[in-house]
Amino acid sequence: MLFMLIGKDGKDSEALNRRLAVREQHLALSDEAIKTGEQLLGCALINDEAQMCGSVMLVNFDSREALDDWLAQEPYVTGDVWQDIEIYPCKIGPSFETVFKKA
Repeated sequence: MLFMLIGKDGKDSEALNRRLAVREQHLALSDEAIKTGEQLLGCALINDEAQMCGSVMLVNFDSREALDDWLAQEPYVTGDVWQDIEIYPCKIGPSFETVFKKA
């Protein structure tokens, strides 16, 4: 199942520092998820000051429960970076199927 995840960082003065503190761990987990086909796309959201303030991810898991298990170890969750997470089941549009190899 495909899911679109939108993770919004906290808005407090330490939010960016929390993100940067665990960013390398987050990227390492993403690299592994890319290899297994669980992560198809990841983008940082940028605020008006050109600073990272959230994330958008397109992920592929067998179930919502499997996604929740992955989130339980995601450094942006365990490091209190994402303070608002929205998750939507989704499908790749026909025009993009070749880009995502019919995930």
